[in-house]
Amino acid sequence: MNQSDPRPEELSAHIADILRLIGEDPQREGLVKTPQRVAKAMRDLTRGYSQDPIAILQSARFREDYNQMVIVKDIPFYSLCEHHMLPFYGKAHVAYIPNGYITGLSKIARVVDAFSHRLQVQERMTTQIKACIREALNPLGVMVVIEAQHLCMQMRGVEKPGSITTTSDFCGAFSRLETRQEFLDLVMGRR
Repeated sequence: MNQSDPRPEELSAHIADILRLIGEDPQREGLVKTPQRVAKAMRDLTRGYSQDPIAILQSARFREDYNQMVIVKDIPFYSLCEHHMLPFYGKAHVAYIPNGYITGLSKIARVVDAFSHRLQVQERMTTQIKACIREALNPLGVMVVIEAQHLCMQMRGVEKPGSITTTSDFCGAFSRLETRQEFLDLVMGRR
């Protein structure tokens, strides 16, 4: 899906149709500008489709002989679940062990943003972040842990507010239990 031509008028017209289908009047005073506002919000919430996460990392790729764990933790994110188009949000914790190259720390957060600003499932997002860092930097290892609350589970269906879903994915040096444990201890503040 390419967001370079989001056709805001067409999206707004569809939102007006949805309002009519649920029994609302899109011409009612409080709703007159709602289709345009929702269209603008949707373009912003899905801007990740027009971003290249690998290019983001490689735009600040530097040769460095550092080969210890680099962790960026507590990266806040907001996404939309692809099943109900309701928000899920939380924190991403990302680590990699350089293999001759590092990247700007803000680029890790930008990669999380690029993948979270798409219709998503948490499991795929976790894997996509890991795979992107692996491809862009060829590190000795990558690990990603995401903790999130899903409004599709809290507002509807099972209605369990406050529940948190945790996903993880790793490769390379993080396949060793002691390396994963070091990451988890550092992220959870036990060291």
